Amino acid sequence: MARTRKLPLDQLVPYLLADVPRGAAAPPIVWRELFGNDNPVEIEVGFGKGLFLASAGAAHPDVNFFGVEIVRKYQLYAATRLAKQKLTNVRVACADGRVLLKERVAAGSVQAVHVYFPDPWWKSRHRKRRVFTPEFAHTTGTVLCLGGRLSIATDVEAYFVVMTQIVRDLGPAFRELPGPSASDPKHDMDYLTNFERKFRKEGRPIYRAAYERTADLLPESLAADPGLAGPFTEFRPGS
Repeated sequence: MARTRKLPLDQLVPYLLADVPRGAAAPPIVWRELFGNDNPVEIEVGFGKGLFLASAGAAHPDVNFFGVEIVRKYQLYAATRLAKQKLTNVRVACADGRVLLKERVAAGSVQAVHVYFPDPWWKSRHRKRRVFTPEFAHTTGTVLCLGGRLSIATDVEAYFVVMTQIVRDLGPAFRELPGPSASDPKHDMDYLTNFERKFRKEGRPIYRAAYERTADLLPESLAADPGLAGPFTEFRPGS
């Protein structure tokens, strides 16, 4: 695939959430101010190179898509994709998604949260770096509106078991939906993410789940994190 041609930063600015100056308090994100409309909002946490945001933004112009990624170069890469497609309904931020959702996103203001192929952090001492923890899932339940959806996907079966257990531990606040199925791609960009394209071409299985936010209250206390039990062993890079 051809390398994405860089664009001047001034052409990317309209697609970027402005950084918060060091030491300053991060203000709440007001969707109407960010997008200029009251369309429903969907968030992707950990968007990588931005394939999902670009594809979903183009397919659903009446929905606002917001992505958060902790790696700056991927934020700029995704913004370049968006700028070239002139997708005015997508914005991207460089931040820790766990912190941004908890501190800057209003309760009940989001239609969907997408978490696709998060880093499993193979070593036990790195477990705490995982995006999908009980606290993150609880925060997701807070920002989702009634009937909002949480969608997850991973190629690591043990991580999938952990994520689904975490959601189940939130009780009836989430209702599991029928498992989404993968369609046959019509072209090389017709995948959920770049990771999905890579893994499916390698013949690796993809594990998916979707949940709906119900009217039930979230639990006041969190269950123990099942992801802290030990390393994920069924696949390691280079194995």
